[in-house]
Amino acid sequence: MSDTDEDALAEAYNRGLELEKSGDLDGAETAYLEALKLDPSDTGGVSIRLAALGRAPSPDAMPEAYVATLFDQHADVFDEILVDQLGYCVPLLLRERVRTLELGPFERLLDLGCGTGLTSVAFHGHATHMTGVDLSERIVELAFDREVYDDLYVGEAVSFLEEFEDEDDSRPTWDFIAATDVFPYLGAIERMVKGAADRLSSKGYFAFSTETLPDEQMDGKDYRVGAKQRFAQSGGYLRRVLGAEGFDILSLEPITVRLEDGVPVPGHMVVAQKQV
Repeated sequence: MSDTDEDALAEAYNRGLELEKSGDLDGAETAYLEALKLDPSDTGGVSIRLAALGRAPSPDAMPEAYVATLFDQHADVFDEILVDQLGYCVPLLLRERVRTLELGPFERLLDLGCGTGLTSVAFHGHATHMTGVDLSERIVELAFDREVYDDLYVGEAVSFLEEFEDEDDSRPTWDFIAATDVFPYLGAIERMVKGAADRLSSKGYFAFSTETLPDEQMDGKDYRVGAKQRFAQSGGYLRRVLGAEGFDILSLEPITVRLEDGVPVPGHMVVAQKQV
């Protein structure tokens, strides 16, 4: 993209933000569509903003370019924002749920959307071998510096499940796959759940967190983008897709995922076991 196009994109995007803030949603929609035309890869997450405004259908997932850019930009203050400001403790909640269910220890753990390694820290001593994967190259560098993973990869979570092979062309499996704070970036979960089922060893476990919205805001949909530009999935949708891919749900419990402007954000913590 030329400097001129970059300037035009920034102008259109910022104009959309200002119009949205002022309440002119028609003007904001026009500006955002202009930005999306200039940047079809959607680095700024315009499609998510349009869905949150009710001006476009919810996409199946957040644009990869947007997620990678978002986390690259915030990598150096990632833990500070997530833990200190937003009160995020989902990895610790997952570790406690696993302890309550008396699962593990695990031989091989895969941490999807690993971030800087908060889940691996929570599971330290409870897994022999830990693999992390994240879309943000800068985030993966920080996770590497933490020295908590045996293997680390840069990649999108679903594509990793579907495509990853070891150097000898074998397709590795894991006995525990965690995806904390990944589903809010997904929307549609069918490929993720199928990928997890395919990569789990016999009787392996798949654990993940979601965000939720009140039933009236879900409007009967399986998933949708909420006002804070993150996806929420319905409990019925989770149960249906997990069941279709051969999982038994061991635990599906409400949790507080994080704080948003000091207000608790509700979600689910799910632990499921592959039936065979």
